[in-house]
Amino acid sequence: MGIVVGYLATPEGRAALDAAVAEASTRGTSVVVVVSMRGDEPPEQRASADAELEAVGRRLTDEGTPHEIRLLDGGDVADDLIATAEEVSAELVVIGLRRRSPVGKLILGANAQRVLFDAPCPVLTVKPQA
Repeated sequence: MGIVVGYLATPEGRAALDAAVAEASTRGTSVVVVVSMRGDEPPEQRASADAELEAVGRRLTDEGTPHEIRLLDGGDVADDLIATAEEVSAELVVIGLRRRSPVGKLILGANAQRVLFDAPCPVLTVKPQA
């Protein structure tokens, strides 16, 4: 059991990570950080992601949050999050959402929608602070 969080080095990803850490602390459980990359990412982008994830790992260790970081090459964010949630019997999935225009609010992003509908557990969506 644990909290699965979809992470990117964006305001939305950082908000999701913060919420996941808070939930894990409240529930007394661990965090599984999932980063989904395509297999054809340029080496410099991969190196940047690796450095970012090292920083995230240090932060979680320093805060005393039990965690695992998974850098997956599936390339499909929703599939990676759902599969990880199923594998670890997650009690919660946390994802960040982008602020959208009034028209954009009518349509939820495809990945977010798939996670909301197909995750095997509750899903917490968060937005970054304004």
